[in-house]
Amino acid sequence: MTEQAANGRLSPAGGELLRQYGCGPVALTGNDDALYRRHLAFDNVMPLRATGTRERFEAFARSVRDVLSQRWLRTEEAYDRANPKRVYYLSMEFLIGRSLANNVTNLRLDPFVREALAREKIDPLELFEEEPDAGLGNGGLGRLAACFLDSMAALQLPAMGYGLRYEYGIFRQMIEDGWQQERPDNWLRNGDPWEVARPRERVEVHLACGFEVKEGTLRAIPGRPSRLVGIPFDRPVVGYGGRTINTLRLWAAAAADDFDFRQWSRGDFVGALAEGLAAETLTRVLYPDDSTTMGQGLRLVQEYFLVACSLADLVRRFRRDNAGWEAFPAKVAIQLNDTHPALAVPELMRILLDEAHLGWDQAWDIAVKALAYTNHTLLPEALEKWPLAWFELMLPRHLEIVFEINRRLLDDVRRRFPGDGERLARVSLVEEGTPRKVRMANLAIVGSHSTNGVAALHSDLLRRTTVKDLAEVFPERFNNKTNGVTPRRWLLLCNPALARAITDAIGEGWITDLAQLRRLAPLAKDPALLSRVHAAKREAKVLFSSWLRAQGGAAVDPDSIFDSQVKRIHEYKRQLLNALRVVVLYQRMRQEPGRAVAPRTFFFAGKAAPAYTLAKLIIKFLGDLGRTLDADPLVGGRLKVVFLSDYGVSLAERLIPATEVSNQISTAGYEASGTSNMKFMMNGALTIGTRDGATIEMAEEAGEENFFLFGLTAEEVAGSQGWYDPRWHYEHEPETRAAVDLIGSGHFSGGDAGRFAPLVDVLLHHGDHYRHLADLTSYLKADARLTTLYADAEAWDEKAILNVAASGKFSSDRTIAQYASEIWDVAPCPV
Repeated sequence: MTEQAANGRLSPAGGELLRQYGCGPVALTGNDDALYRRHLAFDNVMPLRATGTRERFEAFARSVRDVLSQRWLRTEEAYDRANPKRVYYLSMEFLIGRSLANNVTNLRLDPFVREALAREKIDPLELFEEEPDAGLGNGGLGRLAACFLDSMAALQLPAMGYGLRYEYGIFRQMIEDGWQQERPDNWLRNGDPWEVARPRERVEVHLACGFEVKEGTLRAIPGRPSRLVGIPFDRPVVGYGGRTINTLRLWAAAAADDFDFRQWSRGDFVGALAEGLAAETLTRVLYPDDSTTMGQGLRLVQEYFLVACSLADLVRRFRRDNAGWEAFPAKVAIQLNDTHPALAVPELMRILLDEAHLGWDQAWDIAVKALAYTNHTLLPEALEKWPLAWFELMLPRHLEIVFEINRRLLDDVRRRFPGDGERLARVSLVEEGTPRKVRMANLAIVGSHSTNGVAALHSDLLRRTTVKDLAEVFPERFNNKTNGVTPRRWLLLCNPALARAITDAIGEGWITDLAQLRRLAPLAKDPALLSRVHAAKREAKVLFSSWLRAQGGAAVDPDSIFDSQVKRIHEYKRQLLNALRVVVLYQRMRQEPGRAVAPRTFFFAGKAAPAYTLAKLIIKFLGDLGRTLDADPLVGGRLKVVFLSDYGVSLAERLIPATEVSNQISTAGYEASGTSNMKFMMNGALTIGTRDGATIEMAEEAGEENFFLFGLTAEEVAGSQGWYDPRWHYEHEPETRAAVDLIGSGHFSGGDAGRFAPLVDVLLHHGDHYRHLADLTSYLKADARLTTLYADAEAWDEKAILNVAASGKFSSDRTIAQYASEIWDVAPCPV
């Protein structure tokens, strides 16, 4: 906010904002009574001259929270008065990134904050960099959840997010000698100025087993019931314009009692703390390593803890304002973000049966109408299944309910499909075998009124292949809701130069109605707009190059083509295919060193699961590939590979605006949707990709002539399962053979031919399941078309504008509006 220099009072514009936010006649900065200086002095109890960057960040963040607090309260009061139907969004992940700049943007305080910081002689970049990315998510699932919360608030929907307050994020990725090393991501080390603890609203969670420390290991004790306590921490979710401020409630686990005093008195100090250790471990780390039985068990308890705390809380809210349970589906919409919260089905039934004392049929009708499920994967191994033995140990009542749901389901399927025993086995909630397991995706589908996929192709394949039998039993429940991303963070905030160019061309209505970007299409040849868009991309590239160098990273040429692939490292996402492309380009350069080629920088980023050995080897190969290119005088800096470590939201906000080529190259039929593809498109990158996930719909919106599509289709991939032989490509395509041989020769590993032998084995000897070699030649042809176009800067920029113009469909505002009208039946509740 802007203060008048003479007396420290707010300017008229700043005063109007303060009146909107209802925080009284208090300045943000400018005098000793202003919010910032009071927080700086009183929160830290130290002289102003002794405070550092962290103290200044916390003081400023708390000052912004002060500004929005009244509006946050008014939002909840408005919901209490209106008693509307409310959305409760349950997710194990919320990859929200940093909050200060995002909240300032959504509150529309940007110009006033800039002047306030200048008055206090604070470097904005230094201040914003002091905030860590919140360690509450890992990848696309969590980032989507964060975008959805933003859109719910922007659309003034009465909604609340529920998640877990992880003390540590998944891990901090370090690259040592080219290998990924995992380090703790202690993002809460210094506290979080945005969260508000609500200990009076704690929830008790009951388990049928206890815990003990034996031989240094935390072990479950059957038959000894125990309790956990969920402590809620609330974070504001600011809708654009600051009128609606919803809540993200995160649960931290604690023991019901701090420790066993009798054990402590007997000298068993570690044993006395066992229950506390078990409880605190529960929300210590996002996604414990599930390659071990203990890690898998902890994951199941995490999921139940999230569900039990959240349902107890939302039921408490419902009961406060409503008398009869029959009104529950008319007042409550519970969205399950993937299978992780699928235990909501038996938990809600337990509440309705055991606490509300309803009959089974009424309870089931209420539960199904209130619950909805989003599926995010077609990979069978990613559809969670938990051993029955764990339910028997920890959640026996829930297992009874699952068995009863399954009995009724199978009876119905027998009536409808008599004599079809194989179908019964496939739809059953219980997978027979050793051990027997509960299929969480089947449970979520059977126990909810809606199952949606997240892109048109994904939803179609989900119905026709992944859960075909259940889709035939419940065809009316299946639908598609193509993902989207929030344009506030992913364009307005992260790419101000392009955002200004768009606003100057068509006005600022696009910020809340991204479909208005279509108005850019007729201007795609306009010289002024072409110049602005080109300059915005150049500015972003220079800024990223400078930032990367300042962080101790590689020196990159902003005049080179910036070509990016940023995703979790996985075989189906095919970082290895991208690396093969680079190897072929390198070979061509070695064969024709004098050939004129545009300089290119290939950026890779993403984390590999700690137990995923091959993914870690791919990271190592990318690093060794980059070092080989740098050391080869024939390359002369014209090809460069850079692996960006510890990829997260804040890094994405810098790289995406600077990127010119977006790689979306998953094996067709394996990527559910993707959302990085949408962010790159929105920021003017051109896509080279397969016909997979939402990339298909993006190409439909922009026109395939403005994309560089290649490779097998999902139908062709599926149809080749019985006969595909990667050696055919190796034997008939000289460049493919030469690339594979070069990798296997030790050329990129200092002569160590065995280092990358597993990669060659995957490609040639283990069936090349993800069709790297089948798509490589097609990929290279698309790449050639891309570089030809890039040589014509004006034609490239025109296609960039057309891509931005066509990205309007991929706003999360559109997605959430569809959820609200077609699944939740929820209307806006203006504050």
